[in-house]
Amino acid sequence: MNKHAVYHVLDVPYAYGKDRDTLVLRLRVARDDIKECSVLYRCRYDWENEYKRKKMKIVAETELFTYYEVELSIYRNRYRYYFELMDKANNVLIYTERGLVDVDYANINVAAFQFPYISEDDLYEEEKWLQESIVYQIFPDRFFNGNPDINPDCVKEWGRGKVGRHSMYGGDIRGIIEKLDYLKELGVDLIYLTPIFKSSTNHKYNTTDYFEVDPTFGTLEDVKELVNKCHENNMRIVFDAVFNHSGNDFFAFEDLLEKQEKSKYKDWYFIDSFPVGVEECNYYTFANGCSNMPKLNTNNKEVREYLLNVAKYWVKEIGIDGWRLDVCDEVSHDFWRDFRKAVKGVKRDAIIVGEIMHEANAFLKGDQLDSIMNYPFKNATIDFFGKHSISALEYLDILAANRILYMNSITKQMWNLVGSHDTKRIINECDNNVNKVRLAIAMQFTYVGVPYIYYGDEVGITGGDDPDNRKCMIWDEEKQNKEILNLYKLLIKIRKENKSLVHGSFEVIYCKDEVIGFIREYYDDKIMVIFNNSEEEQCIKYQCKKIGIDLITERNIDFSEDIKIEPLDFMIIKF
Repeated sequence: MNKHAVYHVLDVPYAYGKDRDTLVLRLRVARDDIKECSVLYRCRYDWENEYKRKKMKIVAETELFTYYEVELSIYRNRYRYYFELMDKANNVLIYTERGLVDVDYANINVAAFQFPYISEDDLYEEEKWLQESIVYQIFPDRFFNGNPDINPDCVKEWGRGKVGRHSMYGGDIRGIIEKLDYLKELGVDLIYLTPIFKSSTNHKYNTTDYFEVDPTFGTLEDVKELVNKCHENNMRIVFDAVFNHSGNDFFAFEDLLEKQEKSKYKDWYFIDSFPVGVEECNYYTFANGCSNMPKLNTNNKEVREYLLNVAKYWVKEIGIDGWRLDVCDEVSHDFWRDFRKAVKGVKRDAIIVGEIMHEANAFLKGDQLDSIMNYPFKNATIDFFGKHSISALEYLDILAANRILYMNSITKQMWNLVGSHDTKRIINECDNNVNKVRLAIAMQFTYVGVPYIYYGDEVGITGGDDPDNRKCMIWDEEKQNKEILNLYKLLIKIRKENKSLVHGSFEVIYCKDEVIGFIREYYDDKIMVIFNNSEEEQCIKYQCKKIGIDLITERNIDFSEDIKIEPLDFMIIKF
């Protein structure tokens, strides 16, 4: 037995309360090293009865590790437990707080792990509506121009010319309202808007006023109408909050520039030296040298109070359904804990989603965020399907390692994107190969998590790095890629009609060369998904007495025969 690989700790995601009466435990061991794994448990105050035994199941595997999981319930929810591991040679060891010991270890009651109590205050309440959503990201200036009367002076003709960093095309809130029927027909039920607050740029990430809608986008009444019409159409809407930094024309920073050391707002920012100047950029900013985006000091009580009031205002007064938080991994955990309490205190089921482009366990323990934009999924999916730079095994390893970082409820809420306003368009990532694009988006809709569409990807908009990835939406149907659009509509329909693709378990059944297969199962709903990422036809076997149906082609699948799958193609087979 590889003792170095065995690992458990009394913290998320290895030990946590699923609900008031259920404890979830995970254990890591070396891959293919253990024949059987069980947990022995009882009430921590029970000195008379024998430990109960429950076999653990494998929930994820990587090249190096296997992860086991189990759910336990005990009256009063006070747990004492340890693990029993049997290797391939039938040797048995037990694993405790003191590490691996012999089965006849005398001080097992002292050495056993203890989860003292499942407190309702510590439980994470998952958001079922989020898990069942289809997210659609809109960059307002580029979606649709519904009110030309409020166009900025420098507006360019819609969709014409090269997109520059300062280009403005006149998209607005009225334009989004007018296209809600399009989004409803597509199947979208959660809209995420990049910032709409007053700002000097097209992207609005340098906020001038957090309580005012940018006049080139419309009015507060327009926004209220948008939110209300979304709700009437059973859609929810999330706004973008930029609380890591403000614009350099924000009232507090302007006061600082004017009054320098005498400004009462000097502690709202991180100043290197006085006098402060935009040209000198002698202050902490977003990224490096972004003088128009000075970093806010969220440890400052007044800054914190101001930003929390912003968060509550738009949820309470305007009725939005949550926030997407820009650069949230550069803001303190303590602030986000307060933020969560403030927002959830106004609307309990409002969601909080972070822009974190890497693993985010520290933010996703249940006391801060509900989800993140799942860039690890995006990057791995592009590497496998788009660039063919990693193998099937490497791809599934990355996904498994990412999945096991979080509570199961959090994993089901991750925003699984393949592109955004900060990355190349999916069709460019796939070298303009529509078949590769089809594979990538099919993975989005069949893997664990929430599918995320960047506006225009569904009609084949192209684009390289920022700002080329922020082109105007294509509304001329003759210029839209109908093959991709129809596939999106079909995949959304399939996901909505099959709960296993939302709430189901995930089990890899095939991984060889460039072919992967997995099963999603939820009660009686069972679906197999197969991807052939190679340029040749592939065949796989799966032992099953049932007849399946491929939900893409509506063709019957006889499992007594080899399952043939075309080059660069996929199948979604319902049992």
